[in-house]
Amino acid sequence: MKKIVFLSLLGLLYFSCKEKDQTPQIAETETPFVWEGANIYFLLTDRFNNGDPSNDVNFGRTKETGVLRNFMGGDIKGITKKIEEGYFTDLGVNAIWFTPVVEQIHGSVDEGTGNTYGFHGYWAKDWTKLDPNFGTEEDLAELIATAHKNGIRILMDAVINHTGPATEQDPAWGNSWVRTSPKCEFTTYENTTQCTLVANLPDILTESNEDVALPEELVEKWKAEGRLEQEMAELDAFFERTGYPRAPRYYIIKWLTDYIRAYGVDGYRVDTVKHTEEFVWKDLYTEAALALQDWKDAHPEQVLDENDFYMVGEVYNYGISSGRNFDFGDQKVDFYDNGFTSLINFELKYDALKGYDSIFRKYDSILHSSLKGKSTLNYLTSHDDGNPYDKQRTKTKEAATKLLLTQGASQIYYGDEIARPLDIEGTQGDATLRSFMNWEDIDSLPETRQLLEHYQKLGKFRRDHPAVGAGRHHTISQQPYVFSRTYSDADFTDKVVIALDASPGKKVIEVGDTFEEGSQLKDAYSQQETVVKDGKAIVDSEFDIVLLEKKN
Repeated sequence: MKKIVFLSLLGLLYFSCKEKDQTPQIAETETPFVWEGANIYFLLTDRFNNGDPSNDVNFGRTKETGVLRNFMGGDIKGITKKIEEGYFTDLGVNAIWFTPVVEQIHGSVDEGTGNTYGFHGYWAKDWTKLDPNFGTEEDLAELIATAHKNGIRILMDAVINHTGPATEQDPAWGNSWVRTSPKCEFTTYENTTQCTLVANLPDILTESNEDVALPEELVEKWKAEGRLEQEMAELDAFFERTGYPRAPRYYIIKWLTDYIRAYGVDGYRVDTVKHTEEFVWKDLYTEAALALQDWKDAHPEQVLDENDFYMVGEVYNYGISSGRNFDFGDQKVDFYDNGFTSLINFELKYDALKGYDSIFRKYDSILHSSLKGKSTLNYLTSHDDGNPYDKQRTKTKEAATKLLLTQGASQIYYGDEIARPLDIEGTQGDATLRSFMNWEDIDSLPETRQLLEHYQKLGKFRRDHPAVGAGRHHTISQQPYVFSRTYSDADFTDKVVIALDASPGKKVIEVGDTFEEGSQLKDAYSQQETVVKDGKAIVDSEFDIVLLEKKN
């Protein structure tokens, strides 16, 4: 990474040169940020917002493709612009996860769905360089600096399991680096980890400890770009410092953690976790945590908090009911004990078919027993789950309420908040989940604006109150459904009371012993103020939801 030192300095200059009125948009408070209750926004970089049309076509990627299988122009600058506009702040988002932005294979593949380019970011060609379709290193530095100035953490997406497919423009790396067979069967540990996910997706030999030379194609590429000497010197320094063998996984770990050390990336969402040996992730976490601490030590004025590096894993089909272990069939693995702070929870979309009390009691029980000290990342819609909770977008408000009020961290998939269509005519496979963001609907469709406002109110309440995602749950009444959440950590305590399915108009909400008699409260949903009297609070609003908090 030839530009690492330069761009670290760029980040310092970015902060020192900004005008004083460009302070974070959310007010400084003593409320701690806790990953266990984070409100995370997940987006496909290419599908979110086109901030720089000049980078829309690179490497001759102009073949006709299947529907929604081409690059569409979204980029890093587009994300930055939406941060600057306050879009994420208004949603209550305090972390953004975007798909990989490293250089993708140049060619396309046809797997029976029409030509497909690596617009999604999971087909790496070179981990040490950004793909020009997504932007530049300078763009990435500005994105992370801007996010941090607005109180937002950044999660990048880490892929170690595989390279991109082989094409005429992108030869497969040699057999000292990858395997091209057998295909995974998913019935044992070995036939889930030492195999290819699909045909023509070369699988990195992550289990190997053998020293290997760099792929010749990569060496020639770096030489042509004039950075071979710099990259080789950095690799020599890395292996000398760590003592790791020059095995394939350690090269990639070095390349991934460079972004953390250079720009202050706050965490990684890790791809295809169960297809790679668990010790790989433990080593990635060790190097990532060290890299983030190095960045914090070098940039003390830019540090948001003292949280450790955050790593959330995609263990496909893991559900919160499994607790700490994932069952491969012939053995179980505790990924939480191998570097992960959190795992993506594939179970909420089923739990969401049940009532609120059933969901919330279950999550309270598990997160404060078998998963105590760890967490899950809950979702209802994703980029590769073809059976989401509300594919036809007929229960959008309910989906928002269940997602954002369920304990654990929440993952809003881009467009959930404005009902982006998930069933696109002419698409095949997961392409239907990956249309371009429907920005135009916000102003043209009143129901879209109303849904967005619902997400904004719930999201800001979650962001402002760690109790919502990380607190203990207590049911107060069933009709209307009223519950409290309480979070305590050291000398900080946070309490809220929430009512759902309440009648429009005057509502008498029992608050139990959550708030003391005479406490002045505010309903964050309607903005009405009220006072606790005889253990109750009265709110007269047109809404069926009440979000009670202590009045500032």
